Amino acid sequence: MWLRTSCDLKFDIEVPTPFILMLRPRSGAQQWIAREEYRLYPSIPVFEFTDDFGNLCQRLIAPPGAFGIHTLSDVMTADSIDVAPGAPFVEIQNLPDDTLKYLLPSRFCEAECFGQMATEITANQWLGYDQVAAIEDWLRQNISYVPGSSDTPVSAIEVNTRQSGVCRDLAHLGIALCRSISIPARMVVGYLHDLEPMDLHAWFEAYVGGRWYTFDATQEALRPGYVAIGYGRDAADVAVYNQFGPPVYPVVQHVQVDRIEADEPAL
Repeated sequence: MWLRTSCDLKFDIEVPTPFILMLRPRSGAQQWIAREEYRLYPSIPVFEFTDDFGNLCQRLIAPPGAFGIHTLSDVMTADSIDVAPGAPFVEIQNLPDDTLKYLLPSRFCEAECFGQMATEITANQWLGYDQVAAIEDWLRQNISYVPGSSDTPVSAIEVNTRQSGVCRDLAHLGIALCRSISIPARMVVGYLHDLEPMDLHAWFEAYVGGRWYTFDATQEALRPGYVAIGYGRDAADVAVYNQFGPPVYPVVQHVQVDRIEADEPAL
């Protein structure tokens, strides 16, 4: 499946403002980035680096006035989402080193508070993938997905109390539940084809059976069309932009995901 993703952000800047952006998807096992556009208006110096999670990030200082960011990518993604009922739990001593950080509590995922709850949700399930699938199903049935209901990340505890949230909130609770039973889990932010309403999206992955698998309680069923931009422990690690100084907010945020043919010419 070939997808064309785009994101346009526009700001009104009052004073020179440092930004860290995370808007470039990278090629990996589940996606290949065939073409990219990355434009800033006005054009200014940008310094790129790779963060501790392997995400491509850009540092810049936005000048006063109108400031815009335009990104576009042509991405080849898998035609189906891998599922693996019965994939086994990986014992802690056998986990790869780079997965261990996804076992620990983090700012928005208080895993230490959900052990009993996760044990009850996953009772009678095979250890591993089936436990995470039970958590995903529980979230889908018990936590209302309400797009646009919150602009500020909230923790898994608060999501569980509210019983509702946006995509990142359901991901936070799913991650905390997985970690509480010693399954590594991480947040992913990116795009989803045919998401309604269209916007940037968040979901989570769990490490079972020797690899990462996708889970998304906001959708009735997993379907192809995911494009990952960034990975992290929770929303604090995967913000598509962070700015420093007097707060500024986008006056325009437009996200689009279209299916294209593999040989479709560039715009």
